Amino acid sequence: MGKACTGFGHRRIFENINGALYENICRLIESDYILFYTGDMGQFDRIFTACVRRAKKEFPERKIELICVKPYLTKELNDNKEFYYKTFDDIIIPEELTGAYYKSAIKKRNRWMIDNSDAVIIFTVLNSGGAFEAEKYAEKSNKKIIKL
Repeated sequence: MGKACTGFGHRRIFENINGALYENICRLIESDYILFYTGDMGQFDRIFTACVRRAKKEFPERKIELICVKPYLTKELNDNKEFYYKTFDDIIIPEELTGAYYKSAIKKRNRWMIDNSDAVIIFTVLNSGGAFEAEKYAEKSNKKIIKL
């Protein structure tokens, strides 16, 4: 059975991380990682999604899955169903987030993604924000961490 990976980075990215991110995703795929979780909430997530989609074409025999993990149902998700179902293999809202206050739901979703992953790819330049908190949680959870 394949392993799972998730990625976290800041909402805005001011440098080109595409090559390094793609190379790390390919290395993970070569080590039996086939499930990739993304939160789809900012620039890092869009780059992560694009890299995984590119890798899916490069490794069609691996049956790689790209899963969008939402913290709650949004109007955007309802209004853009075609985009989401074309871009991702599945879109989920973890059961554990049902009823969570929307401001805490993102943090809980991030922890769910880390808890359900074997490796975490991190790109942080600031010592604050959701990506930084996710990095610290991944470290405490003894996950394999790949820093870009």
